[in-house]
Amino acid sequence: MGWDSPALLAEVPDPRPRIERTAVTRVHGALTCYEVRARTALEAVAGGWAVSPYRGCAQACRYCSARRGHRYLGLDAGADFDSRIVVRTDVARRLRGELARRWDGAPVAVGLAGDCYQGAEEIYRLMPGVVAALGEAGAVFTVHTKSPLVLRDAELLAAVPGASVVVSVAFVDDQVRRAVEPGAPSAQKRLELVAELAGRGVVCGVAMAPVLPLLTDSPDQLAATVRRIAAAGAAGVEPRVLRLPPGAREWYLSWLGERHPGLVARYEELYGAGPDAEAGYAERVTGEVAALAARYGLVWGPPRVGPAVPAARQLSLI
Repeated sequence: MGWDSPALLAEVPDPRPRIERTAVTRVHGALTCYEVRARTALEAVAGGWAVSPYRGCAQACRYCSARRGHRYLGLDAGADFDSRIVVRTDVARRLRGELARRWDGAPVAVGLAGDCYQGAEEIYRLMPGVVAALGEAGAVFTVHTKSPLVLRDAELLAAVPGASVVVSVAFVDDQVRRAVEPGAPSAQKRLELVAELAGRGVVCGVAMAPVLPLLTDSPDQLAATVRRIAAAGAAGVEPRVLRLPPGAREWYLSWLGERHPGLVARYEELYGAGPDAEAGYAERVTGEVAALAARYGLVWGPPRVGPAVPAARQLSLI
């Protein structure tokens, strides 16, 4: 039997990650993109639905709770999540169909599995179609991003009654940002983004997320962050303490052990019961931010938008 016998070749497993066996792979500089058709567009999440044009994120935030999803693709939740991005090229078409068939009217979050305005969006331009589909259905939806690229679609977002944008500004210490969000814009650039979106008529709030225990949670750090968020003209602020689900937990704690080994034991105490920080700690932090929001005149919670009207039911003004 020859070495190239079909029987022998069939026994050799395909060494490629699972995603590479089904996707069209394209390399854009340091970024590898896997182009796939979306099996589904809408994903049920707590409080409503989510749609994510991209899975994985080149902003490389060490704490990102979406990291675990890469494991199901045959990739790792660390460096692969930062550099190997799944692109759902037909997401807008699939989304239109699912909004018509299975959507129950609950709010939709956009970009939870990877920033929907990360660098790949400059290449694939999926978000205009996603925003249009949500607007046509009359959905109330929130775009989650750290990227100034969202300004490209500011006019489109401002014209949709149910649309809002939430920009993540968890802290204003740029030294910490460079360590845990190495691919993301600085806090200053994100605050400027909030002000620019508001100036263009886009409802824009800030997620003060995640507050990092023992790194960005001191009273002075919290006050400086809330003060600058208020000065940027945000429509609201909503704090969230760091979560460490599987995938994010290993990647974040490995960095913490290298850079701040003295904090590891306290983190093990705070997160000993699961992915959420000890309840008493989280309540203290969110309580402090609530008091600061009141002091600086900020609305507490996500931005509020009016009820949307499906395009088919809107009255023509012409």
